[in-house]
Amino acid sequence: MRASLIQIAVDEGESVASRRVRTASLVRRQTGSDLVVLPELWTTGAFAYEQFAQEAEPLEGPTYEAMAKAASDAGVWLHAGSIPERDPDGPLYNTSLVFSPSGDLAAAYRKIHRFGFDKGEAVLMGAGRELVTVRLPATTLGLATCYDLRFPELFRGLVDAGAETLVVPAGWPERRRAHWTLLAQARAVENQAFVLACGTAGTHAGVPQAGHSIVVDPWGEVLAEAGPDEEVLMVEFDPAKVAATREQFPALKDRVL
Repeated sequence: MRASLIQIAVDEGESVASRRVRTASLVRRQTGSDLVVLPELWTTGAFAYEQFAQEAEPLEGPTYEAMAKAASDAGVWLHAGSIPERDPDGPLYNTSLVFSPSGDLAAAYRKIHRFGFDKGEAVLMGAGRELVTVRLPATTLGLATCYDLRFPELFRGLVDAGAETLVVPAGWPERRRAHWTLLAQARAVENQAFVLACGTAGTHAGVPQAGHSIVVDPWGEVLAEAGPDEEVLMVEFDPAKVAATREQFPALKDRVL
């Protein structure tokens, strides 16, 4: 299986509309991939709090339409990162969208753990409540977003729901990049699953981004890692390695709690 993680640079000098067009073009170029992954809140920037309400969209808004078309044009499964979703009957949500190769919406995941403590996303957005998995022909994806990476119980729930490949779009800050790498490997090892973690590059509202998107196998080995700038990280991996690892070293069967 071939995956392309598109590490979008988010900078203030580019409009949301322009970045949406540019990102759709990048997705269309990934015609040889089975799965394409975009970062968290790449339309606005994860730390551009003042833009959340201004740029929030209904679920089937302009980003939905652009990404559905791009997925269909490229013939790929597309995890389109996340958008600030405006629920007409509720608050904003940090919502991830997954499209099939035909451009149909396969899943939407509202981020459960909101970052910011008593400010930012934590007070501006509502919290999701549902774990979400997506069945692809070769593997089952488990969906999580950025700050979720710090909460292992969420990933246990995804594994119990059948997840074999954990996909984590993020807008992770450079100052905590060591945690990004460590936690991605930890989630892979403890769940004996692949982790595809796609971050942003650039600077969000004065906060330098970590970049360094990473793909980790079920043994914790880093298969591919990006640098700090915008790039497309491509990797091939064998989803069958999950079942083989869980059979060879059946630690998940020894769970007590």
